[in-house]
Parts: sequence; C-alpha cells; structure tokens
Amino acid sequence: MNNALPAPFDVKLMNWTASALFVGCAALVLAAAGSWLLRLPVFSIGRIVVQGELVHNNPVTLRANVGPHLVGNFFTVDLQAVREAFEQVPWVRSAMVRREFPNSLRVELQEHQAAAVWGAEGGNKLVDTRGEVFEASSEDLEGDDLPRLVGPEGRSLEVLQMERSLAPVLKPLGPEIDVLELTGRGGWRVTLDGGAVIELGGGNPADVVARARRFVHTVPQVAAQQGRRIDALELADLRHDNGYALRLRGVSTITAEMAAKPRPVRAPARSGAAGTRPATTGAPARTTGQTR
Repeated sequence: MNNALPAPFDVKLMNWTASALFVGCAALVLAAAGSWLLRLPVFSIGRIVVQGELVHNNPVTLRANVGPHLVGNFFTVDLQAVREAFEQVPWVRSAMVRREFPNSLRVELQEHQAAAVWGAEGGNKLVDTRGEVFEASSEDLEGDDLPRLVGPEGRSLEVLQMERSLAPVLKPLGPEIDVLELTGRGGWRVTLDGGAVIELGGGNPADVVARARRFVHTVPQVAAQQGRRIDALELADLRHDNGYALRLRGVSTITAEMAAKPRPVRAPARSGAAGTRPATTGAPARTTGQTR
C-alpha cells in the first residue's frame, strides 16, 4: 500500500497562484472579447421607433432632435438619459424607453392635452387636463380658444377644477369664461368673454359654486327691473352675505342714504359717441339684487 506524502506548502502556494493567474487571464480575455463584440457596428443604435398619439410633434422631428444626444450603443446607452431627452421636447408629458434587440429603441410618448392658458397674459405656459403646468411656444397658442387661469404657484389643479365647476353654472349668462383668477387672499374672480367681471369671494369650492348658481338664477330678474338685459352686466360683487351688487351699463342707482349726501356731478357724456354711457351722478352705477 502506497501512502502519498502531502505536498509541501510552497508547492501548494505555487499551484494556487498558477490557478489564480489562469482564471484572471481567462477573465481578461473574455472581457476583452465581450467589449469587442459590444462595439461591433451591428449593435449601434440604428433605429428609434416613436409611438403614441402625437398632435404637436411628429416622429421624424423627435428623432432628429433627440438623436444627437444618444451616447453608446444598444447595450451601453443610458435609457434614463434617453427618456429625459424626449421629455425635454415641448408638449411631451412622459416617455417610456426600452431596448429591442439587436439595435433598436422603442419610445412610447404621451403628450400634454391643453385645457387652459396659465399665468399672466402674454406668457407661454399652459395647464393640461391633469392640472400640470407646461411650457409651449407662442405659435402653439395662436388660434386656441382656451380660458386663462391665474393663481399661486402649485395650485394649478385647484384652479382648473374650479373652472370646470363654474363653466356650466355660468353658461346661462352667455359669454364663456375668459379668465379665472385665484387671488392671493383666496378669493375667486371671473372675467367673461364680454368683459364682465364677477367677484365670487372665497370659501370652500361648494360655497363658491352655490353663490354663483344663486346669482345666475336671480340676475336676469334684477337686470329686467332696471330695464336692461343680462348682457348689460359690467360688474357683479357676490361677496355679500345676503345679496350681491351689480353694475349695469347705462344704469345708475343709489341708496337713499347716498342721495342725502352732497356729491360731485360728472360731466355729461358727449352724444353720438359710440359706446359711451349715459352720464351718472354720485357713486358708480350699481344695483343690489337680493338672493333668496
């Protein structure tokens, strides 16, 4: 029976070292081969497929704008960077990017659907149907009959929801909402297409809408009492507890208390001038309509 003697430690160490070197060299060879394969022209990004319901963009323009920003090939391209590049394009709300072997990228885009203009007149911001604010070029705004919403930063969704609630309530007045503003003090102000201004006051949305509904229901009667139609409305102030104040074109009504006080007399309006209002005395023309 032959009993093999154990190998000395230095021999074992040499064997381990040789094995480690062999494995390391093999790994380096495989890495180099893999790197060489990954850099083959066949894996260069050769096609970008753009999908989605596009209205303000087209696939050709999108690929031309985003293509120069692509770095790497099919395996090394940063999909997050590609997604961000597409989302920088005007009107693009979101992008989803995935690889398609061997050299393609497929991009699913979703555009903003504009619901209103946002901010001061002359700006280039819009609000989409989700209440998100985004920027668009001035050419994109031309010809779009959209209301303008104004409010504090970060409250665009709240203002949009109020516009959606008020639009059907104010519809019987005729002109549509031109501007809806949420003031810094929390009050709501509506300007109609014809220029009439309605001060709705503050409070929770249900109270504001209820106030507007009572006003629309009663104002035709109040205007008729003054011999005017509802299209004579210039200003309505609904910030009163038991009623509202009106200013109608061509009507001047004052309270008995105001009539007892001395007041300046305005110069008569020139006759024949288009759009001039009859001369009035005292305070601006205003009538009070009680809501019941």
